[in-house]
Amino acid sequence: MKLIDTHTHLYVEAFDEDRDEVIQNALAKGIDLFYLPSIDSTYTTKMYDLEKKYPDHIRLMMGLHPTHVKENFKEELNHVAQNLEQHNFAAVGEIGIDLYWDQTFLKQQQEAFDTQIGWAKEKGLPIVIHCRDAFDEVFEVLEGHSAEGLFGIFHCFTGTKQQAEQAIGFNLKLGIGGVVTFKNGKIDQFLEQIPIENIVLETDAPYLAPAPFRGKRNQSEYLVHVLEKMASIHQRSEEEIAAITSKNALSIFKF
Repeated sequence: MKLIDTHTHLYVEAFDEDRDEVIQNALAKGIDLFYLPSIDSTYTTKMYDLEKKYPDHIRLMMGLHPTHVKENFKEELNHVAQNLEQHNFAAVGEIGIDLYWDQTFLKQQQEAFDTQIGWAKEKGLPIVIHCRDAFDEVFEVLEGHSAEGLFGIFHCFTGTKQQAEQAIGFNLKLGIGGVVTFKNGKIDQFLEQIPIENIVLETDAPYLAPAPFRGKRNQSEYLVHVLEKMASIHQRSEEEIAAITSKNALSIFKF
């Protein structure tokens, strides 16, 4: 059984002590591919180094994370643009809008999101969206783009059934991770009504560890707990869910 972690930050400081062990543990559980979203320019070298070390398993995205959109966002966007020209990426991400921590840079976040969607469409790449407390704002930016050439993943989806259908309407798969295992996560209440063909699995490691590890460092190997929960919700075997969601992921990322 092969699994794909469509969203994991294996290059961040949380894994500096045991990164190789974390990757090997995940590989041993059948997680064969890891898609690494970008945060900002300070992590680019570490991402490239990890791809070089595990070329058969690591795939990189390039983008500016919305929580890292600050006064210097134009400089950061320039870094994204340069790297998109120089390297082969699986997606533009993670990009989007986050109003949970700070609303100071909303306009800049909207501009950065819009700009990076444009780059993805120019290059025929999928987008991977980060959205926190900002569904209306994210959908507003997406509505400014024609449907043609727009596709990707709505990462860490935690919205309502209506918002799920809205996201799918933009040709986006829903990235489902540890939140689906939370008692108060709510998305487990309607996900059985969302066709599994619209879903991909992710961890967002080191964040949002699934039960029974909630509150601890998340790891890619914990994807098996997300798989188990999704199999239970959709009343299908884990093998079936793994095969379909992996196929979904590869239909987006291409490699």
